[in-house]
Amino acid sequence: MGVKERKEREKLEKRELILEAAHNLFLERGFDQVSIRNIAEAIEYSPATIYLYFKDKNQIFHALHTEAFRRFGEALYTSQQGIANPMDRLIKMGEAYMHFAINHPEYYDIMFIMKAPMEHVDEMDLKCDWPEGRKTHDYLESLLAECKEHGHFKNTENPYLSLLVWSTMHGLCSLKVRDRLRIYPEESREEMFTKAFDTFKQILLTL
Repeated sequence: MGVKERKEREKLEKRELILEAAHNLFLERGFDQVSIRNIAEAIEYSPATIYLYFKDKNQIFHALHTEAFRRFGEALYTSQQGIANPMDRLIKMGEAYMHFAINHPEYYDIMFIMKAPMEHVDEMDLKCDWPEGRKTHDYLESLLAECKEHGHFKNTENPYLSLLVWSTMHGLCSLKVRDRLRIYPEESREEMFTKAFDTFKQILLTL
C-alpha cells in the first residue's frame, strides 16, 4: 500500500471513530447535551481535529442519520424482492421495519426517536433538508398507490393512509425499543407485540 492510500485509509478510519464516539454520546446523553469537545475527549483528540472532518455537530448527526437510513432502506427494499403482489410486499415491508427497529435500536433511535436538528449546513454553506426520510416515505406512498390499483384502500387517500401505516408501525416499534411494554406481564409482551401487528394487518385488509 502506497503512502497516499495509507493516508486515505487513516483519514476514513479517523472519521469513523469520530462518528462512533458521537453516536454513543448522542444515545447516552441526548443531542443537545453533547458538544464537539465531548466527542473529542471521548476519543482523545483535540476539538480542532474534529473540525477537520465535520463543520459542526449538526453535520456529524446528519452523517449518522444518513447511514442509519441507508441501512434501513436497504433492509426494506431487500424484503420486497421476488414478491409480485403489492399487498404482500406491504406486509413484508412492515415485518422488515419491525425487524430493523428491534435488531438495530441504536439506528432507529437516531432516525425516529431522538430530538435533533432536521437540517444542517453542508460543505458549500448551503442549508440542506433531510432527503433520506423523504425517500423512504415516498416509497411507502408508491407502494400504497400500487395496492390501490389492485383493489385495496379504495376509500382512503394516500397521504392519510401512509401516515396511518407509518405512525402505527413507529408506535409499536418505539414501545418495543424503549422497553415501554412493561405495562404488560413479562411473559405476554412478545405475544402482545406480535398480535398487535397481526391485528393491524387484518385492519389494512379490510380498508
